[in-house]
Amino acid sequence: QVQLVESGGGLVQAGGSLRLSCAASGRSIGNYNMAWFRQAPGKEREFVASIRWNSGSTYYADPVKGRFTMSRDNAKNTVYLQMNSLKPEDTAAYYCAADRTPGRIAIISTTRDIGSWGQGTQVTVSS
Repeated sequence: QVQLVESGGGLVQAGGSLRLSCAASGRSIGNYNMAWFRQAPGKEREFVASIRWNSGSTYYADPVKGRFTMSRDNAKNTVYLQMNSLKPEDTAAYYCAADRTPGRIAIISTTRDIGSWGQGTQVTVSS
């Protein structure tokens, strides 16, 4: 199983930027689809972005399209989420996630696709 550790969260003003990192250990994530989810207080965990292991193609939830960019560096066993033009509604705990099956030809879009979670990093956007 993959162990995931997020970093880079914090407090930022609306319109600002943050870059989240997710360092993996235990095994290479080179053949794992990876994703970011977020969860605000009192709400369900929701999909934010994902990246495929074989093509590097990325997919985004509608609320973050055009503002967030997900990337991966397999040599560093790390994935990233660049968040620009942040809004107060982006405030949440952000979780890194790995597919439940390595080498799966699929697009992560729900929590049912996930086999490993990080502990989360808090992002707070003030108005």
